[in-house]
Amino acid sequence: MRDQGRLTSWDDDKGFGFVTPDKGGLRAFVHIRAFSYRSRRPRNGDVITYQLAWDPKGRPRAENVLFRENPSSAPAPKPTGLVPASLLSVAFIAVVVALVVLGRVPWFVLPAYLVMSLLTLIAYAFDKSAAMNRRWRTSEETLHFLSLIGGWPGALISQRLFHHKKSKAEFQAVFWFIVALHCAAAAALAIGYLDPIVLT
Repeated sequence: MRDQGRLTSWDDDKGFGFVTPDKGGLRAFVHIRAFSYRSRRPRNGDVITYQLAWDPKGRPRAENVLFRENPSSAPAPKPTGLVPASLLSVAFIAVVVALVVLGRVPWFVLPAYLVMSLLTLIAYAFDKSAAMNRRWRTSEETLHFLSLIGGWPGALISQRLFHHKKSKAEFQAVFWFIVALHCAAAAALAIGYLDPIVLT
């Protein structure tokens, strides 16, 4: 027998939430892995059908979850804020290119930013997958460190592309502080406030 309810308190970063049954009763825990189809990401307010089960501690949980609409026809959610994030990242890389051409930073700074951004994007993708499948997670400190050493453009795009970490206020505060540091340093080099970085 299947129950029907509405998805509430969904945390897309962690991949779980609760379902409130239409006929009343206890809310049941629901994890992303319980969905039989993953044609799109669950969202708060989605109407789902499910089989009620109980975990080892006697708490209700939803299993064999289906969206109420036909999964094959459900539209996939579009990443929000991806275009502005990409434009900001590209604009910063363009500034770095200009600084290299002007001789204000060493040439290898540009590929360093590109490589670190790619590695950071991969780290975000791995952590998102781990959150959905209950595997070993990448620590937030590691994600911030990757951003700090040059991977923040990739992190910015990843947060929008994978819907990951962008709604966590404390994480975002640290992340944007790191972005501000890099942008401030680039601006200071561009206007001559800082001396060119020269390796001897």
